[in-house]
Amino acid sequence: MASLIKREFQGGPVWYIQFYRGGKQKRLKASDNFQIAKEKLRRFDSAEARGELNPLPTNTPLVDVVTAYVQHIRTVKTPKSAQTDIYYLRDVFGPICEALRITSRKLNPNCKKRPPKPGQDRRFKAAVIEPTCFEAITTADIATFVASRMQSRGLAPKTANRYREILTRLFNWAMTQQGIRMPSDKNPAAAVEKYRESAPVIRFLTLEQIDQQLAALADDTQLQAMVATLIYAGLRREELLWLTQEDIDWNAKGHGLIRVRAKEINGEAWQPKTKVNRVVPISSSLRPYLDKQRLRSGKGPWFFRSPEGQRWEPDNFSSHLRTANREKKLPEWWTNLTFRHTFGSQLAMRGESLYKIATFMGNSPAICQRHYAALIPEALGDCVEFPAMRQEAPAVATLAG
Repeated sequence: MASLIKREFQGGPVWYIQFYRGGKQKRLKASDNFQIAKEKLRRFDSAEARGELNPLPTNTPLVDVVTAYVQHIRTVKTPKSAQTDIYYLRDVFGPICEALRITSRKLNPNCKKRPPKPGQDRRFKAAVIEPTCFEAITTADIATFVASRMQSRGLAPKTANRYREILTRLFNWAMTQQGIRMPSDKNPAAAVEKYRESAPVIRFLTLEQIDQQLAALADDTQLQAMVATLIYAGLRREELLWLTQEDIDWNAKGHGLIRVRAKEINGEAWQPKTKVNRVVPISSSLRPYLDKQRLRSGKGPWFFRSPEGQRWEPDNFSSHLRTANREKKLPEWWTNLTFRHTFGSQLAMRGESLYKIATFMGNSPAICQRHYAALIPEALGDCVEFPAMRQEAPAVATLAG
């Protein structure tokens, strides 16, 4: 049975938990507050009764945990996904270690500062979370940080919840994989209250707008074929740019297949966002554009080549598309994501099942339901009608008293 002992120091008394382990007396510092020390003693005794050998919270430097976690996510996630998580961690803790420093690109000195978003106050600079150790981070610290970021940057609730999600994963990993013992063995990020998100606003092109978009790119046949692939196959931007000649099965049943799959080309590896290979049937609307591009694709692995004959860089492609649409005075919201949503939305309005749409787009059925379920009733309006009543004797309903 453990007990509390007090020791006097110049700064005041300090309470220790005294216990025996293997016939030897041991002590652990509890607190300089008697009430807190009593609570830690209670938890210590409870943990001892459960057979836990190290029941008290650990004391781990924040830098060590974050560095190890960044190494972990770089191993298990795609480079882009890992970089996104690292951005959020750097925003939360600051560049406290080499793993959180910006190394992927150099800042352009000619880059203009973006104007503030509505409700954003750039005079207010939110501080990062600066604990003495990893275990010292509390739910209040995280909630205060997220609220301050929303105030200073005008963040949407979805982005605010993203901070909570990434920190929850960090603490879960540290507690389960690294033996970090948090106070009360609870994840502080999981207890942060979620912000209520509004229903997603999904923009997509009508059939007339699809024709308008493709007609506007008639002078650039490759860009026209790339946009047609985004619209009629629902590919993500990087899936489109990583498409190789071998990924298209021209002789498959119907009009052919597009295979979205992991690959390694010239020593550079890539895999789909969800790390799941899939196939997308080529529609009759898409096949003519692909046939025309097939004739000009030339040598090399890439089906769509950049002007330099290499794989398109994602930002360069988006800039090229944006410039072409701006010259034709097309709406600015006609983007890569809009084209992908057009594929899912048009199939949903046609009455295709959400499971099929999710399979084609490489999403989960839950995501497709959130995005496209509201469009399905327009195609299923007759499904709420009851069967026609029989014309023989009318049914009589009775109500038992």
